[in-house]
Amino acid sequence: MTLHNKQTKRSRWLTASLIVLAAVAPFLLPNFIVFQLTLVLVYSVAIMGLILLTGFNGQFSLGHVAFFAAGAYTAAILLDRNLVSYPVTLLIAGAICFVFGFLFGFPALRLEGVYLALATFALSVATPQVLKLTPLIPFTGGVNGISLIKPEAPFGLTMSADVWIYLCVLSVTLLMLAAALGLMATRSGRALVAIRDNPIAARSMGVNISLYKTLAFGISALYAGVAGAMSAIAVQYVSPDSFTMSVSIALFVGMVLGGIRWLPGAFFGGIFIVFIPQVSESFQKGSEGIVYAVLLILLVFLMPAGLAGLLATGRKRFSRGGSTK
Repeated sequence: MTLHNKQTKRSRWLTASLIVLAAVAPFLLPNFIVFQLTLVLVYSVAIMGLILLTGFNGQFSLGHVAFFAAGAYTAAILLDRNLVSYPVTLLIAGAICFVFGFLFGFPALRLEGVYLALATFALSVATPQVLKLTPLIPFTGGVNGISLIKPEAPFGLTMSADVWIYLCVLSVTLLMLAAALGLMATRSGRALVAIRDNPIAARSMGVNISLYKTLAFGISALYAGVAGAMSAIAVQYVSPDSFTMSVSIALFVGMVLGGIRWLPGAFFGGIFIVFIPQVSESFQKGSEGIVYAVLLILLVFLMPAGLAGLLATGRKRFSRGGSTK
């Protein structure tokens, strides 16, 4: 068996083991930890969308909290009024955010690099204020937001609501990851990467750059919308102040730390978003921001290419070590 085949087999076994561990973990942990792990998965899905847009297509966005909020409020409004079931809610939230992102992608075609980042940053800043507008209060609840009821496990299953929500979110997250990996293995995925690497060459090969860029925004927004909908279901509450600019920045940081072009790195980004602020708060009161900044700087220095780069370096060293024997 070649070294490549051995690595592939090892990778598959590792992936299967991690999935089994993730499925078993909620039955062994306290409900609050299970809730935190659910949020890790939620943020991971949003980061996956950002990786598709920024890592693979080269478009920078600091406004994904707008799509995240749109998905969350779509789910909250539909569930609060008992209009649809939970699975259908995710589908509707994803579809609405896809259209939202696709339409936003058209004016974004005229912007690149830092200018696009600045435009999406403005969208991020405006999101909480838009949700508080008087004409929207009958739907959004204004500053009071919308409270939801935690879904119980169906079919008489003997598990807590937190465990049930976690397992559902885990299933959706794995499906979203598989869909993203599948997309990047197709011709459309290669076209997205070609646009990032060399737009002129991509156009000469017949790639419709405008279409693919807007589709990238739409798909990325879909991921953020589904994540937002799952967040609303898990937290059972949405309010304008839950979707501030800091959420967009957190998603961007999570993407960079996990690996800007490595989809599984989204899980590491989700872990950072959920747990690092808590680690910072465990130190002296009033110094949370300093501790957070120090930890972030250390991680950037230790992993300049994110977790993906660190693992790639370790794999190369391991391969060289094995080949000399």
